[in-house]
Amino acid sequence: MTNVGHGEHILQRNRLATYQISACFYSDECHFIRPVFFDGSLKFIEIEIPCVVLMDDSFGKLCKNGKEMSYEASTLFSLRPGEEVSMQLDYTVHPCGWMLAFRPELLDKTGLGRDFYMFSFFFSDTLEAMALSPMERGIVLNCFNNLLAELHTPRDYMSDQLLRLGIGQLLSYFKRFYERQCINATKNVSTLGGRLDILVDNYLSSGMPAQKGLPSVAWCASQFNLSPNYFGEIIKRELHITAQDFLQQKMVSAAKRLLLETSLSVIEITEELGFAYPNHFSRMFRRCIGVSPLKYRKNHQSPAEDKTKQPLL
Repeated sequence: MTNVGHGEHILQRNRLATYQISACFYSDECHFIRPVFFDGSLKFIEIEIPCVVLMDDSFGKLCKNGKEMSYEASTLFSLRPGEEVSMQLDYTVHPCGWMLAFRPELLDKTGLGRDFYMFSFFFSDTLEAMALSPMERGIVLNCFNNLLAELHTPRDYMSDQLLRLGIGQLLSYFKRFYERQCINATKNVSTLGGRLDILVDNYLSSGMPAQKGLPSVAWCASQFNLSPNYFGEIIKRELHITAQDFLQQKMVSAAKRLLLETSLSVIEITEELGFAYPNHFSRMFRRCIGVSPLKYRKNHQSPAEDKTKQPLL
């Protein structure tokens, strides 16, 4: 990054810094991150403060928490404290982009600090950087340049306020573009909830769970050519529950049907639905319904049914 020493001085003074990525992706001179270089490549960085990164080119393999991130030119992503990032640089491509790094104490006892929970993209585990249109990239660059200009302005009583406004503006645009991306994805798969419902029903009735196990969020996402994190965000927005909760509800519904409409034992139902162990199935069922599978069957069967269907354990 250009002018790292000056940027570090600004960070200590204002608790914020912006960097234009050029010579390298990160520098070991920055005390707010902990980089380790190995054979000329960045092995990992432990992020200690919130960061927003705008990539202006693809210049190497980028991993977050051990998993590869998908990014390209004109993409934006965020990093939160505690995350680890690694970079295997492609030395045939000149690194370029921008990074905003700010200390949380800059937001203490401020409106921006109180509203920080709204910037949910910081808490997302998505591995896909957000693509920006040329107009959106221009807006983000303008936010970076405004912050950089303020950082180079002699401090006065308005400095912190203007920096907070600049951060808030950048994060607010990030939130707008992030939600726009989710809405567009939902439109592209507008009946995703209905299609997922059919997909899971067909899988559970196919006999495949006994061979391949429970349907997972990752498996469902792959059926729609989406990443698990992105798939989960769309399902949450469309159905107002998590993808995992949706699958659990489907498993419970299937279990209730098998308990009441068949004479299969709990062990057989466990195998039919793809659970590895009967106690795992019973624990999930009790947690969701409030009673054990056998108790549920007994409570909802007529006396005649109870005599003809004598389930085993």
